Amino acid sequence: MDTNKKLLNKSELDKLITGLLDSGINLSSALDKDGLLKQLTKGILERALQGEMTEHLGYDRYERDGSVSNARNGSSSKVLKSEHGNLEIEVPRDRNGEFNPLIVPKRQTRINGLDDKIISLYAKGMSVADIKLQLEELYDGVDISTGLISKVTEEVMEEVKGWQNRPLDKIYPIVYFDCLVVKVRQDKQVINKAVYIALGVDMNGIKDILGMWISENEGAKFWLSNLTELKNRGLQDVLIACTDNLSGMNEAINTVYPKTEHQLCIVHQIRNSCKYVSYKDRKKVCADLKNIYGASTIDSALTELDSFAKKWDSQYPYIAKSWYNNWDNLAIFFDYPEEIRKIIYTTNAIESLNNQLRKVTKNKRSFPTDEAVFKTLYLAITYIAKKWTMPLQNWGYAMGHFMIKFEGRI
Repeated sequence: MDTNKKLLNKSELDKLITGLLDSGINLSSALDKDGLLKQLTKGILERALQGEMTEHLGYDRYERDGSVSNARNGSSSKVLKSEHGNLEIEVPRDRNGEFNPLIVPKRQTRINGLDDKIISLYAKGMSVADIKLQLEELYDGVDISTGLISKVTEEVMEEVKGWQNRPLDKIYPIVYFDCLVVKVRQDKQVINKAVYIALGVDMNGIKDILGMWISENEGAKFWLSNLTELKNRGLQDVLIACTDNLSGMNEAINTVYPKTEHQLCIVHQIRNSCKYVSYKDRKKVCADLKNIYGASTIDSALTELDSFAKKWDSQYPYIAKSWYNNWDNLAIFFDYPEEIRKIIYTTNAIESLNNQLRKVTKNKRSFPTDEAVFKTLYLAITYIAKKWTMPLQNWGYAMGHFMIKFEGRI
C-alpha cells in the first residue's frame, strides 16, 4: 500500500464534503471530543491498516490462497494519543507475526500531529510541566506524561546536531556575531552562560544562522575553535565580520580569515561609552558621538573625535580613549557609501533575532542543561527563519560595491 499517496484535490474534496452534508450528519459536533473528526481519523487509520495487511499477505480478505502459509489472525486494540483525545484502533495481526505496519508502526503510541504541537510549544519557551497542562486542557481525555514530552523534544537534538554540522556556502559577504545570556543549572547551582550566534548574509542578501555556541567565557582560543569549525564546514571567505568588542575575536579572525575586514559594532560601542555617563549628560554625549560616526569621511570623523575628547575628557576620559584604541576596527565602514554603511557598522540584524530569542528564554527561569538551551533556541530559530525571504535593504547596491572592492574574491 502507498502511504504517501497525494492529498485530495479541490474537486475531490468538494465531493467528499458534499457527501457528508447529504448524509444528514450533524457537522456542528465535528470538533467535539468524540465527534466526526475523531471517528474519521479512527476509520481512516483502520482502513489503511487493513490495506497494508492485504499488501503484506498478497491477497484480500476472504480470498486466501491455500498455497500461502500466512493468514490474518484477528486484531489487537491499540490506544494512540492524538489531538482528538485518546484514540482506540484495531490493528490487524497475521498468523506468523511478521506484519509491521507503516502508518502506525509497532510501539508508536501517538499520532505525529501531537508531536508537532509539543515541539511548537517547546519552541515558545514553555516548560515540560507547562506543556503537559496545556495539552491536557486543549485535548480533553489525552493523558500526556512529562516523560513523553521530554522524549519528543530530545529527538530534536539529532536535528540540532545535523544543523550545526551542515555544509555552508563558500562565501558570505557579511557575518554578524553577537550573544545572549541564559541561566543554566550546573553543579547544583544556576549560572549565567552566553550563547554566541553567527548570522551570515549570503550572496543574495538573505540571512542565515551559521552556528551557535555556548560558553561561560570567551577568548581567542574559544573563537579560534568556532571560526575553524565554520571554515571546515565550507565557509572559505568572509568579506566583513561585524561584532561587539568580543574578547579574542580580532586575533581569531586574523588567524582564520586574514583577509576579512573586522568592523566593531557602532551601536555596542555607543552603549559601552554611555554605560557610566550621568543621566543628565547622556543625550548630549550621544549627540556628540553621532557627529563622529555620522561624519561623511574618516578625516572629518577623527576631527569630531578630537573635539569630543576636548569637551568630555575631564568628566568621562574613558570614552574617547576607547574610541581611539579601537579606531582601526570602528572606522572600516567609512570606506563605503552612506547608503550601505548601516548594514556594515551595526549588528541590528542579529540583535533583532536575539530580541525574539529573549522572548522565548525569559519564559524559563533556568535551563536544566546546555542541550535544553540548544533545543529551545534551535526550534525558535527555525520558526523565525521562515520569514527570512527578502534581501537586506539596498543589498543590490552593496553587492555592486563589494564586487569592485573585493574583486577576485567574489
